[in-house]
Amino acid sequence: MRLSLAAAAAAALAGCGVPYASSNPVFPGGFEQRHPIVVAAAPANLDLYPVGGRLDERSRANVRAFADRYRRYGSGVVMIQTPVGTNPNSIAVYEVRRALVAAGVRGRIAVGDYLPTNDGSAPPVRVSFTGLKAIVPTPCGQWPEDLASGSSVEGWKNEPYSNFGCGTQSTIAAQVDDPRDFVQPRELGPSDVVMRTRAIELLRGEDGVRNGQDPSTDWKNAVLTPIGGGLPTNTSGTE
Repeated sequence: MRLSLAAAAAAALAGCGVPYASSNPVFPGGFEQRHPIVVAAAPANLDLYPVGGRLDERSRANVRAFADRYRRYGSGVVMIQTPVGTNPNSIAVYEVRRALVAAGVRGRIAVGDYLPTNDGSAPPVRVSFTGLKAIVPTPCGQWPEDLASGSSVEGWKNEPYSNFGCGTQSTIAAQVDDPRDFVQPRELGPSDVVMRTRAIELLRGEDGVRNGQDPSTDWKNAVLTPIGGGLPTNTSGTE
């Protein structure tokens, strides 16, 4: 009897020592550490679709905006690429080059070709350069583990999955205009003297004594309606 109890106790202790649900994370817990936004030298592309073999005003505006971004963050050669098999000296290429020069691009502008995808879509005239860009270096859309699995150790740790936050970080990186904002703060601009003076005058009052108005925003209490309709809520406290 004693041997059986001792064996049962030993088996129970041995079960406690098996690392079924280790608390050691496989990857960093915060998505900012798993999928950091970094500033890197990366290609920037602009696809143009000439109408009737020429650039319309919409395409010209896109070229001007692209040239402005090159002046701010780009370096090196600006490439104009046409699909393989098309004329590299077409009117559209000439107009793209002229629009870039008119927009202030002073670097080298080269012309080349690229192999378009065979999916039936119209191949564009592609303009590209290499410059500063905010990117997420880790690939999104990776699902190496089964999130609903209860038969694996990974499903017992109660941790966020490794790809969590990757899409959000990539969207934020694409939306910020100046990639340097992720790594360094901007210089403070001049304060609005009119607004500061107005707040001080309201606080002091007309006689210079602190008995004026509160310059903070005074939000009015709106009449709230219960969810699902019904009578408005009485906010005045009177019947």
